[in-house]
Amino acid sequence: MRVHHLNCGTMRPLGGRLIDGRPGLFRRATMVCHCLLLETGTGLVLVETGMGTPAAVDRNAWLGKGFVRQSNPVEDPAQTAVAQIRALGFDPADVRDIVLTHLDLDHAGGLIDFPWARVHVYAEELRAFQEPRDAAERGRYRTIQFAHGPQWTSYADNGERWFGFDAVRQLDGLPPEILLIPLSGHTRGHAGVAVDTGDGWLLNAGDSFFFHGQVDATPHCPPGLRWFEGHMETVKGARLDNHRRLRQLVQEHGDEVTVFAAHDETAFVRLSSRSKV
Repeated sequence: MRVHHLNCGTMRPLGGRLIDGRPGLFRRATMVCHCLLLETGTGLVLVETGMGTPAAVDRNAWLGKGFVRQSNPVEDPAQTAVAQIRALGFDPADVRDIVLTHLDLDHAGGLIDFPWARVHVYAEELRAFQEPRDAAERGRYRTIQFAHGPQWTSYADNGERWFGFDAVRQLDGLPPEILLIPLSGHTRGHAGVAVDTGDGWLLNAGDSFFFHGQVDATPHCPPGLRWFEGHMETVKGARLDNHRRLRQLVQEHGDEVTVFAAHDETAFVRLSSRSKV
């Protein structure tokens, strides 16, 4: 299976290192929306969609003024998933399936560009969008992004074991090399997406962590990102437990599984460069 690494949305929020060590003054960080385009025997599979074409036209209307103010997304039509798929020489109509870690606007905003595709997601995440438990959950999903009526295919969050994690096997109509991994915390139906490339596994851990240093043996993270991650937590405590479990996965099986966070620029640059060799 050939894998293409796509950045489907650059963001420049405040959250980097202190400027000259002065409290309250932070450099802008660079965050990406790390998506995967998979070439399979039955068509193209997109893992995550980024923010979508409308975000490159009117980001306030599509993403909301609060998100734009906080994350400062770049308006660049060339970064949309559909534009990059065309640039690779593919027909976007061949994207028949989309697998999502969760339904936040920077992960599912591009669904509108592929209205014919089946969308694979945990049932609990779909319930969080359709039947929110509170105002916070109601406010995090952008209903405008789903008005076209996505073709949902949902799954219970259990299955056979995969490197110590539960995993759904198999996703309807997809190759067995693509798995959903329960990683509840950031949202209550949050998942990781694991892909067997033939040369080892890739695990897109979505927003279960934000910075590559969080899964190092000695974990570390810029303070702004650490605050934001905690601020966006839905299932209290599960997020930190995911850090521990993913750190253990990296330490014990790093030669078999490459773990990356959806918004980590360092991991994206490393993996996309490796895929072009």
